[in-house]
Amino acid sequence: MSRQKELVIWACFFTLVPIFLCLGYRLSPVTLNELPLWHIFGFAVLAIILAFIPIVVGDVHLFLTQGVSLAVLLSFGLFIEMIITLISVIALLIFIRVNKETRLRIPINMLMFSGISLIAGFVFLSLGGEIGNIKLWNIGVITPILAHELVYFTLNQVSLYFIQVSIYKRKSKFITSDTKWDGVTSLVVLPVGLILYTLYEQVGPIALLYVGLPFIILTLILKLYHSSQKVNGHLQQAADVGHQLTERLYTKGVLDIFIEKVSTLFKVDYAAIIDVNAENTMKILRVIDKNQIIKVNTLLKLEQEELLAYVLNRGKSVCYRNKKEWLYVEKTHLPSTIQSLMCVPVIRNHKIEGLVLLASSSKRTYDKSQLMILDILCSYFGVAMEKARHYQETKNKSERCALTKLYNYRFFEGLLEEEYNKLNSGHSTSLSLIMLDLDHFKKINDLYGHQSGNEILTQVAERLTTLVGNKGTVARYGGEEFVILLPNIERNQCFELAERIRVHIATRSFPLKQHIRDTPGAQLVKVTASIGFATAPDDAEDTLDLIRHADRAMYVGAKQAGRNKVAEYRKTS
Repeated sequence: MSRQKELVIWACFFTLVPIFLCLGYRLSPVTLNELPLWHIFGFAVLAIILAFIPIVVGDVHLFLTQGVSLAVLLSFGLFIEMIITLISVIALLIFIRVNKETRLRIPINMLMFSGISLIAGFVFLSLGGEIGNIKLWNIGVITPILAHELVYFTLNQVSLYFIQVSIYKRKSKFITSDTKWDGVTSLVVLPVGLILYTLYEQVGPIALLYVGLPFIILTLILKLYHSSQKVNGHLQQAADVGHQLTERLYTKGVLDIFIEKVSTLFKVDYAAIIDVNAENTMKILRVIDKNQIIKVNTLLKLEQEELLAYVLNRGKSVCYRNKKEWLYVEKTHLPSTIQSLMCVPVIRNHKIEGLVLLASSSKRTYDKSQLMILDILCSYFGVAMEKARHYQETKNKSERCALTKLYNYRFFEGLLEEEYNKLNSGHSTSLSLIMLDLDHFKKINDLYGHQSGNEILTQVAERLTTLVGNKGTVARYGGEEFVILLPNIERNQCFELAERIRVHIATRSFPLKQHIRDTPGAQLVKVTASIGFATAPDDAEDTLDLIRHADRAMYVGAKQAGRNKVAEYRKTS
């Protein structure tokens, strides 16, 4: 929110609230000598108690003090009702601990409730509402009261909608689940307020005990009911997240979906998934940081993270409602503004593999029920990560050469088919294929041993991967043969890359550590390669043509021509 808008809101608060109170006094004047101040004090205490046990639906605090305010209106008039309402608003703001970021709640709520009380009270008085008349069965008495409650409820919803849309610029529906909850609460509170008023008029302040205690109990019951509904909703959401996690086949997808879901399920200013497998070092795998200070892949040293070390040593989750509860933590990477937090270990096979940390700059953001939900989510997360790792390992074994870690021929065939389909459909302009065979490789095996041959194959694979980079895919075709698939690489570009590969292999010796020769130390061996290539669509009509023609260029144009050469296939008409 802009500074200018904030100043306007504060100016309206300091100007309009006193005006509203003056208008309330004029509509319902009072004389202090005539007022039972201790009785009013009792009503104020009851209102404050109810304000300290609010029901929170979404971001809305349901104001159950309306029943007390109604009794005060009917007993002492509009002005005193406005005072009690504002006192209960202040109590609620104290309870929710308004901080620097949420300080605008003070003027907004004071303006909102003082204005609503004034307008609803004016409607009550305009319809002939009477102070102290307990003949509620009389239509002339009950009608202004019902009109007052209807106007109060309607203005409350209109004000909330206006605040969300016009002040905070958030998209919001006029009627939401919060509206329904507020309506139900108003229906419950109305008869209680009328009972409190009637009993007070008959037996005096003892009515505050007779009605106030059950009213407080009712509030607690409603709060517990809503909390249970909220927990049930979170459990359902947790189950949905669990299903989404198990559908992800790769660890990257599991990490991404988990951090996204927990940041929407819970209010977070900071969230992190931390890997703790490394000895004395932890790594942040995913992070959401509104201050944009901590980045992905940041390394954390265990001796500098007392909070995380505490969770690791205990092996149990922790939940802190405010900073006072974790003052013993001096060393942490968390932003200094953080107040409440939850930290849950991710445990698999009795070993802590990671930590999930959620934090908020507001106090009392998290509770035990939310910690329970996060525990469940972390269990799903741990299972999903293990499943994804197992899938990736299995997939790599089926697609990769165990020795060189390059893709194998089985995977290469599928990739070639896929890239050729792109070529035929016009999604790529050309497709080049390089085949490479190491020259006199059998002699190397005979002279230095098969382990040395494996060393050369591994080093060739590493060099090819580096030279090709992201231009294409390198695969082991079989034995000492390699193949490189290059989408959108034209004939001239392919020749340049093939020649660079040939020169690189021929001019840089290969160190062999596992040789069978009698000489000590590593042996440096020179190796050359014969290379052939073909380019589609000019040189091939299908995938088999492309492989066959590149293979032919390699054997006929390179090997039979003296080896250590690059040959291209050209289709003749």
